[in-house]
Amino acid sequence: MNAFRLRTDPSQTAPAPPTILLDWFANGLGSTVQVREDLTRRLAVPGPARDLLHLAAATYCADRLTPRPAGWTREMCLEFPVADRTAWDDVGEALAGGLSFLSGDDWQLAPIQTAGNAATAPDAPAELVDAVCLFSGGLDSFAGAVDLLAQGKRVCLVGHYEGGQAPKTQDHLARRLAQRFGQDRVMARRLFLRPAPTSGDQLRPLPDTRESSTRSRSLLFLAAGLAVAAGCGPDVPLYIPENGFIGINVPLTAARSGSFSTRTTHPHFMATLASCITGLGITNTVVNPFRLMTKGEIVASSRDPETMRALARSTLSCAHPEASRYAKRDQGNCGYCFPCLIRRGSLHHVGLDDPSDYAFDALSEDGELVNERGSDLRALVRSLSNAPRTIDVLRNGPVPDTELHDFADVYRRGRDEILTWMQEITTSPHVRGQLPTP
Repeated sequence: MNAFRLRTDPSQTAPAPPTILLDWFANGLGSTVQVREDLTRRLAVPGPARDLLHLAAATYCADRLTPRPAGWTREMCLEFPVADRTAWDDVGEALAGGLSFLSGDDWQLAPIQTAGNAATAPDAPAELVDAVCLFSGGLDSFAGAVDLLAQGKRVCLVGHYEGGQAPKTQDHLARRLAQRFGQDRVMARRLFLRPAPTSGDQLRPLPDTRESSTRSRSLLFLAAGLAVAAGCGPDVPLYIPENGFIGINVPLTAARSGSFSTRTTHPHFMATLASCITGLGITNTVVNPFRLMTKGEIVASSRDPETMRALARSTLSCAHPEASRYAKRDQGNCGYCFPCLIRRGSLHHVGLDDPSDYAFDALSEDGELVNERGSDLRALVRSLSNAPRTIDVLRNGPVPDTELHDFADVYRRGRDEILTWMQEITTSPHVRGQLPTP
């Protein structure tokens, strides 16, 4: 069992080792959770939303600090302080189940009643917004922001980062949106959060080990958006724009089943989270306007086609945007990971695909299908060679019975987008030889 305790004040009890201390203190001194406190500045975040953000940050850090064994699944126990334990006792088991579904681990959550987690009065008025939108810098989140702004809404864009290319892309796109729709209608807040490096003022420094899979990041991103939305007002909705094809994320191969395929906005996880949010007394709604759309359909149906066409290629949808530097190529969209392949298919759908936007052109460089970088391409080509079935959408988790056929249609349409792109663009005989005949 990997045991962790989150502390939000130095006066809270520190259990003996081997429990790992995740200290997130207001002044940062002695913290083992490194965070820049600009996400909720000038916001009076209600206690339940603040507690959820603390929990999500702790699970993310625990996830990063615990290397996965050969069998993938880990046993994780997390103790964390809350302002109202009664509410957390009611939802704790369901939330632990949702987190286990998300990350593929066995999570045990243990809330501890403590004082001091209630909302604090802001030192200045917060901006007035009509909606909060998660803003990763990816194509879907950009499309969601464009649609909200094109409807005349005032929008706060919320991002998370640890460094790398993401904050640069988020900044660039936010500036361009502000230029297009007005500085008074586009606000941006970001959460910088990660396990802290060792320092002399920490009671118990963190271990040096790091895990790269970070399946729990989804909960952190959602909790950050909810904290901002709740701080802006009890009725401000949180939008989490992501296409339905990647939402259900049917595994490309049997080896990628379960949590080996991400479940960021899978309908089962989202339904569990929504129930827990309500149980905690958080009244802000969570909306995914693209849950039954493909990525290409999202771009094609933009409420502001001019802005979409001007900036879509500037978005960053890559799983590892810094990896290309090892091949001495430009960092950004790599071109060979699964998200990049889906992105290229969706942009081809609207005539915007350009291989020069990527470090590697997976469909023209023959070696990409057989070298180490080509694992996602090989899996995708094998998957596309098989006819889609309705039951496939259940391979990564349950979906509501009433929407089974809707998600199956999204799955088929998403496959068709990618397959059409491959059939029309590829110059690789290795790829073309494995694809179904048009």
